[in-house]
Formats: sequence, C-alpha cells, structure tokens
Amino acid sequence: MNSDNDNSQDSGDAPAIFIIIGQVSQEKGGDMAPVHVMLAAPDEDTAVRLCLDALSAKGYAEADLDQIGLMGGMPDEEPHASAYQGALEGEVAVVTFDQAANGR
Repeated sequence: MNSDNDNSQDSGDAPAIFIIIGQVSQEKGGDMAPVHVMLAAPDEDTAVRLCLDALSAKGYAEADLDQIGLMGGMPDEEPHASAYQGALEGEVAVVTFDQAANGR
C-alpha cells in the first residue's frame, strides 16, 4: 500500500531547521550584538518562541529578531556547521559575534 511507502519516505527526512537572525543585548538599552540562532521546529511561531526562551535563558535581556528562514542543508563553514548539527540533535544553537573583531 502507499501508506507504507509514505512512512518510509518520511522517516528519512531531516527535521526543518530554522535560522533566526537578529541582535541581542545583555541589558535593557545596552549595546546590541549580532546573533544567529538555529533550531528545529514545526513552524515559524514555535521557532521564534523557542529562540526567545533560549536567549532569555542565556542571560539576554533584549532581542530584536530581524529575519527567519529555513536552512537548505548543512553550512560549509564554522561556527554555523556545528550550530546546524546541534539543531539537528534538538538543541537551540546560539551563534554570537564579537562586534570588536575584524571578521567577515
């Protein structure tokens, strides 16, 4: 029957991994720093709620979330590749950036 084929097809699918891009501050009205958050969620609303909960648990007092999207697969470069792997394993991976660093 078709239902058996559908089940085996679904079991091989990776979960939807969202990336949320924004800025965070550890104190109200403080300097904002860029942040990328990767997590598995069934929909955007759940992804945003889980993201805000994780940022709060990490001590961030403010968050301004600018963009949300679905990842199209594992990124090639770190730290995003590790964050993606963590999200596949059920973690909410938070990638922060040092504003003073001369990075790309």
